[in-house]
Amino acid sequence: MFRALRGTEDILPEDQGYWRLVEAKAAEVCRLFQYRRIDTPIFEQADLFLRSIGEGTDIVEKQMYTFEDRGGDRVTLRPEGTAPICRAYIEHGMHNQPQPVRLYYLGPIFRYERPQKGRLRQHHQFGVESIGSADPVFDAQIIDLAWRLYESLQLKGLTLQLNSIGCPECRPGYLDSLKSYYSSQADSLCPDCKARFSRSPLRLLDCKDASCQSAVAGAPRTLDYLCQSCRSHFEELKGYLDRRAIGYELNPYLVRGLDYYTRTVFEIQPAAVRGQSAIGGGGRYDNLIGQLGGRPTPAVGFATGLERIMANMKDQAIAPPTSPADRQVFVVSADEAGRRQAPVIATALHRDDISATFTSGDFSLKSQMRQAGSSGSRWVIIVGSAELSRDSVILRDMTGASQEEMPLAEAIRRIKGSVP
Repeated sequence: MFRALRGTEDILPEDQGYWRLVEAKAAEVCRLFQYRRIDTPIFEQADLFLRSIGEGTDIVEKQMYTFEDRGGDRVTLRPEGTAPICRAYIEHGMHNQPQPVRLYYLGPIFRYERPQKGRLRQHHQFGVESIGSADPVFDAQIIDLAWRLYESLQLKGLTLQLNSIGCPECRPGYLDSLKSYYSSQADSLCPDCKARFSRSPLRLLDCKDASCQSAVAGAPRTLDYLCQSCRSHFEELKGYLDRRAIGYELNPYLVRGLDYYTRTVFEIQPAAVRGQSAIGGGGRYDNLIGQLGGRPTPAVGFATGLERIMANMKDQAIAPPTSPADRQVFVVSADEAGRRQAPVIATALHRDDISATFTSGDFSLKSQMRQAGSSGSRWVIIVGSAELSRDSVILRDMTGASQEEMPLAEAIRRIKGSVP
């Protein structure tokens, strides 16, 4: 028997309410902040991600779905959302628009990872990008937008973790100090971190392996090595967050798993901290567009996993609103004549913007009524040859189990009148 591939999931009808709610809230918060939607292809040239994410990262080395198409091009299923947005910014000349350009996206992301709660090989991300300004006010705006999204979904107990990892001017001094520190810790590092030591030492701080966590606690702090420009940028950001009353915790060991970040990095974590605890995160990437062939352009962004949002909603017993049952109708046929008329009645209800369905007349009247009760519909219309001979239907209100025979037009008025 065929099954969904490991690390993928079917989104079943009973979960669609969560998806529609999260997508609607994301679109609404972007409308408030005047971010416009952009959709990029699911696959891109492989070199786009090699150049942006970094060849020494886990994503590039272990997690990308890369293949050669029939034309001989190496393509990659999108493993993250920022690089494609930057490619589109360059390709479509968005630098000619008023800056910063504010964009958001919703769509699937593909990474070959070990599947676990909230982390799938095909998962879905909502992300926002503010491209074209180095002003820390936009770092704060991105964080504000993310925070507003989670608040609108009624999520509680979230913590904003904040750090600055410096810029190309001050980071080399920090990396030298970090490598000097870790050179004495080499024996205790996991195999991945031993490889990171020379290729991407900053990511030593991001290792979730228990054997490496004790080493992180004694490592040099990024905040102690910032140049004056980076320090001023970080202080301004904290000031903006203070004025917005957004609380945060400084985490001098917070880094992100992608090489393009500069200065601000942040994560938003739920109260129940797990190995993969962040519900969302982001930061500034002032050099990425230049690395991809565009003119040097500062930018900042944020992304959140939709599956992780919904997992936290379920953990906190936050349910999406259900569709109003007051205007849902189940049409039941009492006999063969009613079976032929049921779809005609459903069509008439649809024309009056009333949700309606029916089932096969092969089921008994009792079986159809059980299905009607399970459907959640407030109203049941019963029709058979007797009602058709009188040009009427029976309208049953399931909330009070009362019913009355009347013309179909009157039944429609009753149903529509039940909704404020």
